Amino acid sequence: MPGSESQPRRPGPALSRKVLRITVLRGGPSAERKVSLDSGRAVADALKSRGHDVFVADIGPDQLDALDHPADVVFPALHGTFGEDGTVQRLLEQRRIPFVGAGSRASAIAMDKVAAKKLVAQEGIATPAFEVWNNKTLQARDAPEIPLPVVVKPVNQGSSVATRIVREPGALRPAVQVAVEQFEQALVEQFIAGDELTVGIVGTEALPPICVRPKRTFYDYRAKYQDAATEYLFDAGHPVSLLDRATAWSRRAFERIRCRHLARVDWMADRDGGLWFLEINTIPGFTSHSLVPKAAQRLGISFEDLVERLVFLAVEETP
Repeated sequence: MPGSESQPRRPGPALSRKVLRITVLRGGPSAERKVSLDSGRAVADALKSRGHDVFVADIGPDQLDALDHPADVVFPALHGTFGEDGTVQRLLEQRRIPFVGAGSRASAIAMDKVAAKKLVAQEGIATPAFEVWNNKTLQARDAPEIPLPVVVKPVNQGSSVATRIVREPGALRPAVQVAVEQFEQALVEQFIAGDELTVGIVGTEALPPICVRPKRTFYDYRAKYQDAATEYLFDAGHPVSLLDRATAWSRRAFERIRCRHLARVDWMADRDGGLWFLEINTIPGFTSHSLVPKAAQRLGISFEDLVERLVFLAVEETP
């Protein structure tokens, strides 16, 4: 493991002994609803095991009753639009309810892959070349200026929803149409051959980088949540200097977007040792396949300890 890693700080003794009223939000209306239901269930079970008073609720634009339930802190275990794009965060800010994760502005920026890429690029960090396509682009053009292969994905979704690698010219339009029809815009991004690396941030500390090696064509939805053959490696043969760079640059991306408490930063490490920023996730998954819990476990931090620390961070940092 890179020498720059350290364990996220623990809460003070007084807070660590306190029983909190915690609302866990899960589900939501996005394409990542199923993952969110699983994440929320795991988070709630972990907090209950620590003796906290946990209220679990689904939520949606027309289903906000959960926010009226008395709570010391809210844990939004929500992924995708509405739950991760700043909407729920803004509602919680307006009600002055402490919550785990990035504030509304940082959440909105992180969810918008284009906005996040532009900000991180200002730090001098490389990101794959990209174009944004919509219905007008589809009417005007047949090919991107970026040479194939390219990755086509929605601008504002996670979990590899509607994501395709396009290697042949005839496959571009169908892939873009799927993303545009469902989510209005498609990101057409330079394909980087190599390994996907991911770095979790808890508090202000980076967790050990994980190399993800799926047995499928790429790290798609099935590889993330269903395929037991996907490998998660802490020692995949990368130079320590590259892992240290991934750690340092993840912190810079986290700070540049003004995240807090928690995030996961995704990278591609190419075959020449280059590192390319893909995206930052402000509410990464908390399922059995999820990467932040795996990285925390590498440092000896149990799932229950990780989840409770995040709750304490939210309480401690609320004025």
